Amino acid sequence: MRATSLFPIIFLVGLARAQSVEITGKVESSVDVENIHVINKTAQKFTITNRFGEFTIPVNVNDTLSFSSVQHEAKAIVVSKAIYTSKTVTVLLVEKINKLNLVTVGKVLTGDLNSDIGNVEGSAPINFYNLGIPGYTGKLATQSERRLFTAGEFKPIMLLGLLAGSMPLDPVINSISGRTKMLKKRVEHERNEALIIKIREKFSESLFNINPLDEAYRTDFFYFCEMDDNFYETCTTKPDLEVLEFLKTKLKQYKINQKSDD
Repeated sequence: MRATSLFPIIFLVGLARAQSVEITGKVESSVDVENIHVINKTAQKFTITNRFGEFTIPVNVNDTLSFSSVQHEAKAIVVSKAIYTSKTVTVLLVEKINKLNLVTVGKVLTGDLNSDIGNVEGSAPINFYNLGIPGYTGKLATQSERRLFTAGEFKPIMLLGLLAGSMPLDPVINSISGRTKMLKKRVEHERNEALIIKIREKFSESLFNINPLDEAYRTDFFYFCEMDDNFYETCTTKPDLEVLEFLKTKLKQYKINQKSDD
């Protein structure tokens, strides 16, 4: 009889322990605290911080929270009873500093102008600023982009040039031969290659903490993402949280394809 009366109590205690709560947290750092990835690795929940470093996420006691961003050293904390009860937490992150080995190139300058002036060789190159003429200061085009520009693109309005006998032939020839289409594909692929490097660096830790994937398959996975028609637009115009959701969805599809291939 006594054992029977204890069962509801044990059940209710276990239920209380399993009840997750939503905590409000804040990340502090000497650098930007916006868009830091916050992951509950135990419950597989994630979110990102706002521009003030604030976030909310569901947790339970002993859940592990992981914090990561390109600018910070990764950090993990375990949700204590105090955090669970107060429903608040403050996390201090350390700025990530990439140190390079000291390399001495050319002459060594001492800081003494009289001695250093004799060690300096050559002169600064002349540019359009020196000559007082306007020049291009924007992003330099890649080789593929320059080739695409040179190939030209056929547009119906060019047919009006027939009336004046001055219709450009290169765009027409390149369009018929498929060269323009090929160059467009190459430019698009190079653009996506650069984007893959960027999102892989930014999202890998957060994504694969939630959904593990063997390192040997990760490069293939990101190329799988590239084949999605919405890849470039999503990964360049959407907030980090939506990008992470997109990658998470693609990862599920990728794993399904892996199983079907096996």
